[in-house]
Amino acid sequence: MGYLCKYLAGEGWTPVVVTEQVPGDTFEFLCKGVDVTYVPASRMASLTDVFFGRKTARLERAAERKLAERPCDVVLCSTYREFPLDAARRIARRHRLPLVVDLRDIIEQYAGDEYLSHPLPRLFGVERIVARLFRARSLAIRNRALEEAKAVTTISPWHVEVLRQRNPHVHLIYNGYDPELFAPRTVRTPQFRVTYTGRLLSTAMRNPELLLRAVARLVAEGEITPETFRTRWFTDDASRRIIEEEATRYACTPFMDYPGMVPATAVPDVLNESSVLLLLTNRAAPDGPQGIMTTKFFEALAVEKPILCVRGDEGCLEQTIAETRSGLSAHNEEEVHRFLLHHYRRWQTVGFTTADPDREAVRRFSRRAQAGQFARIIEGRE
Repeated sequence: MGYLCKYLAGEGWTPVVVTEQVPGDTFEFLCKGVDVTYVPASRMASLTDVFFGRKTARLERAAERKLAERPCDVVLCSTYREFPLDAARRIARRHRLPLVVDLRDIIEQYAGDEYLSHPLPRLFGVERIVARLFRARSLAIRNRALEEAKAVTTISPWHVEVLRQRNPHVHLIYNGYDPELFAPRTVRTPQFRVTYTGRLLSTAMRNPELLLRAVARLVAEGEITPETFRTRWFTDDASRRIIEEEATRYACTPFMDYPGMVPATAVPDVLNESSVLLLLTNRAAPDGPQGIMTTKFFEALAVEKPILCVRGDEGCLEQTIAETRSGLSAHNEEEVHRFLLHHYRRWQTVGFTTADPDREAVRRFSRRAQAGQFARIIEGRE
């Protein structure tokens, strides 16, 4: 929501933010001039919140203190699971304020237990019972808030349909890109670079198999060498372990780089210094991922680099890639092989690659434009 805070002032609204402080302050650069109250994160509070709501109560008390200083006109709560919806719901009811709920991710979109912040230790099957109880509690808290909300916003047509079962006033606001940060630049690179940024929760959610098979085939054909072709994974250690195992299986290890996670401010340069931008997903299915439309996709759109999505979800993301003419949502190894070889040849000729998307279609995902949509929803004009 940092991007929303950045642009809401231009719509006549002054955001007052109360949020949990997490290590790294990744998006602190977006909060200049914004009244932000940070509630320190606590491992113990997070653990006890599952059963006693301790973390939620701490944030609620901080929000009440801020409201005493600066009365507000609306309560907007953005979350990826359910925290701190209960606090927002109670505050809105107590102060008779309209509640707007923004859900960027929901539990139902995941193939398994990937929505958990940390994997549960294996305890002879007890972990599955704990996960089910946690899921049921989280959904109950979320659904209670949805039923009391004046409006709900979410990120894909699939999410809209799911959430409308709880509230008819659900609006689609995709994830997006900041036009002041993400713009195309021509950067010649000494290597052809396939770049992935973000975490890899599981291969059920995000499966690199088609990419690795295509790379292995290009190696066997003598088309690429480790000196000229690199796949860069800007990700965390847990994700790296999954990728290393998959890369070993397809004998692609010499072509892999693992620079680690980078600050949000460095991402525009990372993308512009790439040849192909990689999105990992899997086919949408009732027991698989659903409606995944990550921010990294929209930031990739903005820098106009060829986008490779493997495996194509055959859903919302694939449709948007087609509508924006931004790349390939691949279903098989042959498509990936052909796509990589085409852009590799282009890079060999000129030293860089570009996409030619439908720029008018891309502009509707601008964070600035989306702030206007949020303002209209808050004001009841949409």
